[in-house]
Amino acid sequence: MDPDKADREWEPQHPKPPRVGNAHRAEKMGVRENASESGTPPLATGGTSLLQARTVNEVVKAQTNKVRLARLKGELVDRPQAIAHVFKLARTERDAWLNWPARISAQLAATLGVDPHTLHVVLENAVREHLQELGDLKPRVD
Repeated sequence: MDPDKADREWEPQHPKPPRVGNAHRAEKMGVRENASESGTPPLATGGTSLLQARTVNEVVKAQTNKVRLARLKGELVDRPQAIAHVFKLARTERDAWLNWPARISAQLAATLGVDPHTLHVVLENAVREHLQELGDLKPRVD
């Protein structure tokens, strides 16, 4: 008996039903249609199981709730508001340093016995140089 000849004769008498949809794709991939038979959930269209998708969803919900709770407790601040606050503090600090030589130079000159104007100019230049060095630092806000 020739197996090829037998198959050719068998085919017209007993045609296979056409396969369509996800059942055909799952069978091609070797995945059973009934999840309880294999013990694993069936594959979704993207190749991710329903269990994996639910797990990801629950993790995202937990993270979102954690952020909401931290915000309610006052542990989180608005980023633009924090940046504006830091900028305001830095400007106040800078202005205080710029005004310092004018406040202190006369007293310091009297104590040292030097010309008040000369001391004021020297202090002012030193403070400006120092502030310039500090201004070259770039804060990193992540």
